[in-house]
Amino acid sequence: MKGKFVTFEGCEGVGKSRQIKLLEEYLKNNGVNYYLTREPGGTEISEQIRKIILDGKNSAMTDECEALLYAAARAQLIKEEIAPRLARGELVFCDRFIDSSLAYQGKARGLGYEFVKEINSFAVNNFMPDVTVFLNLSPENAFKRKGGADGGDRVELSGMDFHNKVYEGYLELAAENPERFVVIDASGTKEETHGKIIAALISKGVIGGRE
Repeated sequence: MKGKFVTFEGCEGVGKSRQIKLLEEYLKNNGVNYYLTREPGGTEISEQIRKIILDGKNSAMTDECEALLYAAARAQLIKEEIAPRLARGELVFCDRFIDSSLAYQGKARGLGYEFVKEINSFAVNNFMPDVTVFLNLSPENAFKRKGGADGGDRVELSGMDFHNKVYEGYLELAAENPERFVVIDASGTKEETHGKIIAALISKGVIGGRE
């Protein structure tokens, strides 16, 4: 019995972490069993890789190195946590997944979608998400709401041109994968966005409606 795999995507500052916390509260209040993880991270080894990727002091990191590190962290997370849980029929949520690599490294870094797909093919293989929730808000509005980039985060400090390309990448991926992507307008209040996410997950059969 295969479980359900749901990923969350969005540009920096879009409010993804806040929405995942609200989703957790909803799931717990409604007695839904689930497992939540994040990328890069989710395992001891993957979390160590995360520190290397995001460390602002690693400004000399090449784009190819960055993409390969994300793929390595993903391979560890899938084998150690995601694959076994899906095999047991569990509901798995992940904060970012391969679409982040496609948008950030494939589109914004200019490495190309095919390169990113190739280096991730071994890890991802048969573990593509059933549903991908994309919180749709432009980088300009997201950073304005967030209060600017995090000074210690190497990726956030990549510049607005970079983040606009990330956004373009996400929009392209959503258009190419309409059966998997659920595009959520995240410009409203956190409560409004939360309501849209819950409605979408119910519509997709990921969770049941309220009794």
